[in-house]
Amino acid sequence: MKNNFLSKFTVFSLLFVIIFLTQCNTVNSTSTTHLKLQSIPSQSKTISFANEKVPLDKYYIQERLDRELLVNTFWHSNTILVLKRSKKYFPIIEPILSKNGIPDDFKYLAVIESGLIHAKSPAGAEGFWQFMPQTAREYGLEVNADVDERLHLIKSTESAAAYLKYAYEVFGNWTLAAASYNAGMQRIQSAMNKQKAKSYYDLFLNEETSRYMHRLLATKLIFESPESYGFAITDEEAYAFPEIKLVRISKSNINWVDFALSHNMSYADLRELNPWIKGHSNANRNQKEYEIQVLGN
Repeated sequence: MKNNFLSKFTVFSLLFVIIFLTQCNTVNSTSTTHLKLQSIPSQSKTISFANEKVPLDKYYIQERLDRELLVNTFWHSNTILVLKRSKKYFPIIEPILSKNGIPDDFKYLAVIESGLIHAKSPAGAEGFWQFMPQTAREYGLEVNADVDERLHLIKSTESAAAYLKYAYEVFGNWTLAAASYNAGMQRIQSAMNKQKAKSYYDLFLNEETSRYMHRLLATKLIFESPESYGFAITDEEAYAFPEIKLVRISKSNINWVDFALSHNMSYADLRELNPWIKGHSNANRNQKEYEIQVLGN
């Protein structure tokens, strides 16, 4: 029995080794494929943001960009979700940026700020463009107990465009304008003055702002050529809005539940289409007119 046991043990061990080596080869092969997918652009290739050249000849610029490409490429679930959402929201964001003279590349700023969801930060920033309440009000958005237009995609995009347009007037450079969206114009200007630098890529900044433009660039590269980084989202897989129509309302004491039911939809439907609405009612004492999205069928 002892010899029989040893014989069985030897066979089992050999099988285990064969399976293990097979798996190692598979993993190694897969890893090699993935590494090929996210090789960063070579120094000879020109990449840009808002038609402003990125200095890939600086070794640390390449390393930072490589880091963000790797992070976003291997964070498969999040990148796939954002690619799907972009098909739904970019057609709204793009014409607003264009109308305000903002380069199209800035649509990727909304991606890195919020992942194209109405996110809320621990500091209190909210919406696709992550406005703080006071900044939102300064740029014309209504933020109170009844309404939060930071969650209104069209209006918040208009406000983000206004900020970026002003930042460009201050810096004369779109890359610095983008960096200021993260750090604030005053902080960027102070760093430029202290370090006697004129370019974002020559500034020594905190880690978050140092990574910011590289995250933006990595997002642009992946979105412009998702297949090159292992992503393939068909139109059928992408998210889309249902058929909707616009209804205007300006009366006092709006009951949003009754409003929704009167348009053959649930309160949940209403809030999904109009996330800027807060609560179940709005006194609306000044009878301000609101434009509401309702289901069109």
